[in-house]
Amino acid sequence: MIMQSRVRCSSSRRTWTGLLLLIVVLSACAPPTVNPTPTPTRTPHPTLTPTPSPTATPPPTPTPAFPVSVGCAEGVPAGACTRLQESVAAHPEHFVWLEGNGSTTLTLAAQADSGAPLQGRWIFALAAPFFTIEDDVDVLDLLSTWQGTPTGPFIEHPLLVTVATQAALSTLLGAPGPEGPRVTGMDTLFTEAAAQEGWAIMPFDQLNAQWKVLDIDGISLLARDAALDAYPLAIPLSLNSATRPETLPLLEFSADAFYNRNEDLMTIVAMTGVTAMTRAFASWMEQQGYTYAAEPIRDILITADFTHISNEVSFKPDCVPEPSGTMSFCSADGYIELLEYVGTDIVELTGNHLADKGLEPIRHSFDLYRERGWQWFGGGENLVDATRPLTITHGPNRLAFIGCNPIGPAYDWATEDSPGSAPCDYEAMKQTVTQLRDAGYLPIVTLQYLETEQYYPTAQQIRDFRAFADAGAVVMQGSQAHQVQTMEFYNDTFIHYGLGNLFFDQNWIEARPNFIDRLVFYDGRLLSVDLFPTTMEAYGRRRSMTPEEARPFLEMIYELSPQLP
Repeated sequence: MIMQSRVRCSSSRRTWTGLLLLIVVLSACAPPTVNPTPTPTRTPHPTLTPTPSPTATPPPTPTPAFPVSVGCAEGVPAGACTRLQESVAAHPEHFVWLEGNGSTTLTLAAQADSGAPLQGRWIFALAAPFFTIEDDVDVLDLLSTWQGTPTGPFIEHPLLVTVATQAALSTLLGAPGPEGPRVTGMDTLFTEAAAQEGWAIMPFDQLNAQWKVLDIDGISLLARDAALDAYPLAIPLSLNSATRPETLPLLEFSADAFYNRNEDLMTIVAMTGVTAMTRAFASWMEQQGYTYAAEPIRDILITADFTHISNEVSFKPDCVPEPSGTMSFCSADGYIELLEYVGTDIVELTGNHLADKGLEPIRHSFDLYRERGWQWFGGGENLVDATRPLTITHGPNRLAFIGCNPIGPAYDWATEDSPGSAPCDYEAMKQTVTQLRDAGYLPIVTLQYLETEQYYPTAQQIRDFRAFADAGAVVMQGSQAHQVQTMEFYNDTFIHYGLGNLFFDQNWIEARPNFIDRLVFYDGRLLSVDLFPTTMEAYGRRRSMTPEEARPFLEMIYELSPQLP
């Protein structure tokens, strides 16, 4: 109110001044000017595309983790591990091999358990250098020796093993004692055994013919249907997986992969010496019965896959026994029952009495052999047949038999159109032996050599037999000997210079002993030679020697074995 009175009462000068002052005051008192907010330009809302509902993605199908680890547990034989490793290498997309005894998904174990079926069995043999007298060992002596206290024959024959064999058998027999088996390398095992007169334990499939396989508690590894469930050196093997059992079928292997002794790979040939069913032997057969002479030894012959008989005398329907001293031989047809009884499969015809009664008995004999399905070699219906090798395939073993008669007489030899024994052409025959060996056969060569009444072969006989060994013979046999002759290994060839009479009437002391040689072939090679010394009673009955008879006889024969040059 005061301010208003003062404005109205002022003069004109004061009026302009007041007016200016009023404007200032009014400007100060007036509210500030507010700029209006511009109206925004309206834009249309964008069209909204609806978001689709998410599709549920199924979880991925679980793929088993590969590769699966495979290995061997402690104590599994090295040979079995090698075979398993080969199966693993063939399936790298599924499996990988792990060395050592660490944890693996699939494991080959050295013992069967309730959760794993028996997958195999690894057999170990007790063997000695070939020229050893003993045949059988008591298992208690073996176990005591393993534990460090040698007993029985091991007092004189130290026990030898390789590192791998000792490791494998420790699972089965326990840790060996400090004075237990001596350890050596596989490449020195035989030489060490020979030098120390030692015996060795080794895997069955690593045997060769220069080892003699010893029985344990009467169980022979060289016989078919051996009682392996009771054999003390057999390691059961099982392949199992606790976490991935479904992968086992992917690891493909043969049914026999984890067996190192498979009888399907085995061929047993029983080789014999002279058979001449004539003279006093024939008369004795008429009295005792046709099979009486073979009853004690029948099992040795009939259990072979192939039984060889060197029959030197032809059959003649009207033959009658002639007295001792005559040298013109024949056999009555009925006597063939003896050959049937021992399981004859192969007839050797190198003998020099085939044609004593002419050619018709020879032809008649072939008819009898054919009726029985028997095969022959070393003689034949003509020269081509007589000199032709007899070849046999049995499993993986391919055998060839070939023989000849270098002595004659000439009328006994086959010709182009007449039957008889095979005359010898050594050079041609050696060439045939070499060709057979090159073709994968294992040649067994027999010679109806010069007869001598001595245990030791002549110098010429040694040269001739070794020449066939050099040509490739696996076994070399003298079929002529009425008196047993010694034997040797010439390089890798087994040479037996004479086996003696099997069935004949020669009854003097030196002519009574005889050998039956059981040749054991395994997976395409000669694995072992199993000797059976026999003796004769009366005029022909043959039986095995007793241990008391066999020891001095074998010691004498072995001491005469020729030394290698």
